Amino acid sequence: MKENAIEIRNLTKSFGSIKANNKVCLEVKEGEILALLGENGSGKTTLMNMLSGIYFPDSGEILVHGKEVTIRSPKDSYDLGIGMVHQHFKLVDVFTAAENIVLGIPGAQFMNMSEIKKKIKALIDKYGFEIDLDKKIYDMSVSEKQTVEIIKILFRGANILILDEPTAVLTPQETKRLFGVLRNMRENGKAIIIITHKLHEVLEISDRVSVLRKGEYAGTVNTCDADEMILTEMMVGKKVELNIERTEPENVSEKLRVENLTCINADGRKVLDNVTFTAYSGEILGIAGIAGSGQKELLEAIAGLQTAEDGSIIYTKKDEEPCELVGKTPLQIRDMGIALAFVPEDRLGMGLVGSMGMTGNMMLRNYKRGSGPFTERKYPRKLAESIKEKLDVVTPGLSTPVRKLSGGNVQKVLVGREIALKPQLLMAAYAVRGLDINTSYTIYNLLSEEKQKGVAVIYVGEDLDVLLELCDRIMVMCDGHVTGILDARTAKKEDIGLLMIKHDGKEE
Repeated sequence: MKENAIEIRNLTKSFGSIKANNKVCLEVKEGEILALLGENGSGKTTLMNMLSGIYFPDSGEILVHGKEVTIRSPKDSYDLGIGMVHQHFKLVDVFTAAENIVLGIPGAQFMNMSEIKKKIKALIDKYGFEIDLDKKIYDMSVSEKQTVEIIKILFRGANILILDEPTAVLTPQETKRLFGVLRNMRENGKAIIIITHKLHEVLEISDRVSVLRKGEYAGTVNTCDADEMILTEMMVGKKVELNIERTEPENVSEKLRVENLTCINADGRKVLDNVTFTAYSGEILGIAGIAGSGQKELLEAIAGLQTAEDGSIIYTKKDEEPCELVGKTPLQIRDMGIALAFVPEDRLGMGLVGSMGMTGNMMLRNYKRGSGPFTERKYPRKLAESIKEKLDVVTPGLSTPVRKLSGGNVQKVLVGREIALKPQLLMAAYAVRGLDINTSYTIYNLLSEEKQKGVAVIYVGEDLDVLLELCDRIMVMCDGHVTGILDARTAKKEDIGLLMIKHDGKEE
């Protein structure tokens, strides 16, 4: 019988009138991987932040190895052998891997780095990591940075590890390597908690799964006794259909043709390099790639938000001559009668105005319905009410500033507004990031419905399983280049993963 590494008893945390966690009870055993699941806003990260010393609970108890403890700061958490790897890494870019690993340890400036590297190397060999200790952080991939973060907390003596969405931006090959390392840690007696939305990975890597629902503990199951439907029902509290309805494309015609598109950022770096592809009406074109491969800049260039150095973007309107979009502003593109909708990666910075409510944000896209200086408010309010009901947006009211909503609800508002524009070209970047699985599938099926209406849909996603199930074709990008375009019905996840780390057709 394995001993408990952590036991949580009736842990409660409130923010004003909102109870993020309400009397949560949870056990994590030594030598196991526990997956922590829950819908967006269910309290997963808040709970783990109390274990890592970022938040202090209002009430309840935390026991570490059977002893009740008080965790008031991250230092207390470290001293108890608890380490958390957050989604946003806390590394110094100009330092090497080894320097980051020892950074912050008392007396680190007086340590013998050659001796330190030997100790770190022993950890690397023990668990099967792959990392160059002399490499600068700014030269590293996301996977390498994550590896540094994990080694950093192990070097400080952590035997309880918390990983928040560890595979969100990893390729299948990188995920496989990470899981191998986690299994080695488990065999060595480490207790590991993984927060994730990817159910297939939960079923692959975890021993048990604990579920939170609306801030409360919903139960724990052994992974061997679970499947995706069981876990989803536990999260949502009701049966949910996890099916993406992918139909065969009909009446396909060219809607957008991009040829040799090249864009250079403010630093003089080519963020897009001779990108060429075609998007068709009545299909979903998926775009895969490691974060920062040019996906964001590509969609912004099509929308008129990114200046092109070279190349062309040709849009074809029904029964009209094709028109060039390069050199056009978003307003000019709209005035040309081009029905283009764009769900950007930056929800509040580019997509919505945080200080405005749902109705105000609907008006941003419909202000020309008014006459003179007066805008028509009836339609935007009706649209806001419709989106709130259809996508189950949780908000105190339609006039509540959207910045006060959870990230998932902000995304629902943005996606709902853009789809309501009845576009002919719909572009969405990470449209389900931060959304619970139930709402994610709602969004997937909304995109499929647009495709069936004859819309050309371009979808940038990070979950390759979803891209393979949702899309008709998948274009893969690496370092600003298109490294391949595959038929989603026949492509393999591993094929996409290899293309994600290739440059000009050559593996890096």
